Amino acid sequence: MNIGEIAKRAGVSRSTVSYALSGKRSLSEGTRRKIQQVIDELGYRPNASARALANGRTSTIGLAFPPAGNHYTGMQLDFIGSVVEAAALYDYDVLLSPSGVDSDRSFQRLLAERRVDGAILMEIRLDDDRVDHLGALGFPAVCIGRTAHPEGSWWVGLDHTALAAACVHHLADLGHRRIAFVNRPEQLLRAGYESAHRGLDGFTKAAAERGLTVRTYSCGDDAPAGEACVERILHDDPATTALVTLNEAALGGLYRGLARADRHVPRDFSITGVVASRWAETVTPQLTAADVPAEQMGRLAVDLLVERIDRPDAPARHHLLAPPISLRASTGPVGTPAHDSDGYRR
Repeated sequence: MNIGEIAKRAGVSRSTVSYALSGKRSLSEGTRRKIQQVIDELGYRPNASARALANGRTSTIGLAFPPAGNHYTGMQLDFIGSVVEAAALYDYDVLLSPSGVDSDRSFQRLLAERRVDGAILMEIRLDDDRVDHLGALGFPAVCIGRTAHPEGSWWVGLDHTALAAACVHHLADLGHRRIAFVNRPEQLLRAGYESAHRGLDGFTKAAAERGLTVRTYSCGDDAPAGEACVERILHDDPATTALVTLNEAALGGLYRGLARADRHVPRDFSITGVVASRWAETVTPQLTAADVPAEQMGRLAVDLLVERIDRPDAPARHHLLAPPISLRASTGPVGTPAHDSDGYRR
């Protein structure tokens, strides 16, 4: 079924049908209703490419999301899903580009061929070439995350600085004085990933404010790396009684490492961090954490992008979220040390 057949059945010209579909010219209500009736009877769906030529829109947004490591973590998949679901509410499809300006030509094709009406960027770095590139082009884009200088850009961010600090203060209020910080992998820190850097900054400043003894660790995005990280923590300072983590992918390994070291959570050791609620609730005991609102952040990013597409001259807007810590079962008051200086239970 095509425009010619619709025009024939409605008794109008092809151009009139085209105007009705694109909205580029006003038509009488009777003509528009007659065309729509034929479309409904035939179940016509305009070809996406033809529609894009007619109204300058693809009804597609790009999601530029390079995996931070050699796989997507559960939280990263939560973000992808949230963007896809939110875009569908606006009748937008989502084209995933697992690349960036430096890493692959896919991202460049996305822009040069105008395959999308706008883009959402994830895995943001403090200095991010993708953000600079799109800003220079004036291409509609929204970041989930923020660069070192986010002024004038559109973004939705999580306040990792404040959230990591809140975790430290929660543990300090429970009497913990020796705390470890388990961050994302070292290569992400070197690459300038903003969540890893801002979380580390919040942790160290809050620890200094409370006069705590702390150590910081980079950890791979998987359970074996988490287990090995706990071994390093207890080797470096067996008197450590708590940790804060930004690494939800390593969470199961952190728990296993503590169990292997005969550290009961939360009686002997408290653990907290910044983690999506559904991952915090999969471990036993459930993790006390600042819950990452992936669904809300994806929805807000799509809202902002649609606004940018519809209103190219609108002033830049952003959302910075700082959810409260959800108290579950993985933290408790520091007790009498149950392990001697070599880390073994007395």
